[in-house]
Amino acid sequence: MQYRMKTHMLDRDEIDKLLNEIQTGCLATVNCDGTPYVIPVHFVYLDRAIYIHGLPKGKKIENIKMNPFVSMTVYNMDGLLLDARHNPCDTNTKYQSAIIDGKAVLLEDYKAKAKVLDKIVGKYTPHLADKTLPENMVRGTAVIKIAVNEITGKYYL
Repeated sequence: MQYRMKTHMLDRDEIDKLLNEIQTGCLATVNCDGTPYVIPVHFVYLDRAIYIHGLPKGKKIENIKMNPFVSMTVYNMDGLLLDARHNPCDTNTKYQSAIIDGKAVLLEDYKAKAKVLDKIVGKYTPHLADKTLPENMVRGTAVIKIAVNEITGKYYL
């Protein structure tokens, strides 16, 4: 285990708070040739799972269909902690981060997709949260659920 994971570990409540507040994350999938593919995503954290939405076709979807095991990271950099003597090697970063490993599935159930998409609208455009999503948009949007296998978080202040 990394040194900071032993000394600066976020507890479950702190990880949940981070996942509910942070706006973006990076999702890692595996390409057909075994190389990694990492993309920035918007997401919601709901019922201890991560949900991502997007187009129903593309590399992310292809990769998940081929290999559903994914990893995701989120982080919040609050700023730099500068050394009082101005030594650049002793500069540090104030941050919180979480790493999620899990298995991704594409949701097919209309009600489940609509619930997640409503939560996404509420998170990113709360002024539009009272709008009903058109059925064709819900049906035509891919919603990925990441069932969390492991989640770890750390911080430095």
